[in-house]
Amino acid sequence: MSSAGKSGAGKAGAAALRALHVPGDPLVLPNVWDAASARVVAGVFPAVATASAAVAPALGHLDGEDAPADEVFAAVARVARAVDVPVTADVERGYGLPPAEVAARLAEAGAVGCNLEDSDPATQRLVGQEEQVEFLGAVRAADPDLVINARVDVFLHGSRSFDEGVARARAYLAAGADCVYPIFLPAGSAREFCRAVGGPVNLGHGPGQPTPAELGRLGAARVSFGPGLHRLLLAHLTELVTGIRDGRSPFTA
Repeated sequence: MSSAGKSGAGKAGAAALRALHVPGDPLVLPNVWDAASARVVAGVFPAVATASAAVAPALGHLDGEDAPADEVFAAVARVARAVDVPVTADVERGYGLPPAEVAARLAEAGAVGCNLEDSDPATQRLVGQEEQVEFLGAVRAADPDLVINARVDVFLHGSRSFDEGVARARAYLAAGADCVYPIFLPAGSAREFCRAVGGPVNLGHGPGQPTPAELGRLGAARVSFGPGLHRLLLAHLTELVTGIRDGRSPFTA
């Protein structure tokens, strides 16, 4: 069976994923990094999303497009083959591939959605707004069904200007993005940002942040965890193996 068949890829899978983005009643995505974690999440949630900052270290690489594109898309394909729900893949800024190839390789891997960043992973500098609009528009033209989550990195690598973040978000939606992700947007600005953008917004959840339900009440259409779960599990694994070294069993309280 192809990955597309297993994960419900294609128009039906994309339509199902897109329909889950409801402002106020968000799609919650505890991001995954491999087939095993994807199966766990798919048993509880209606869609699965990868996180590049979890996938890359699981493959032995750093985040920031250090992982070769072939390895990343192969990892996405393994996730898609493992589950029967729509899969959306974090592919950073496309690993230097032409937009049409990014779209084609996502479809080949069985993903019906993707995250695309507006900063250069190598320099951590924002890409010009018009350049990113052109890039997103080209991905959209290559695959009219793909669910595009356009990351807005103004609050991560840019000016941290609320107005610039809103302007980029609106421009990306106009270019064909289905949702925008203002990563590291301060929680206190989330409600105003969602209202100002006037389209689906992905808000992140992490330590000290509002709960997914609270983010929904602020206007989120999508809530993601990034590499948070992967890092929590690695921290717990560190505690377990340290206990083993010290003579304790990991199987007893």
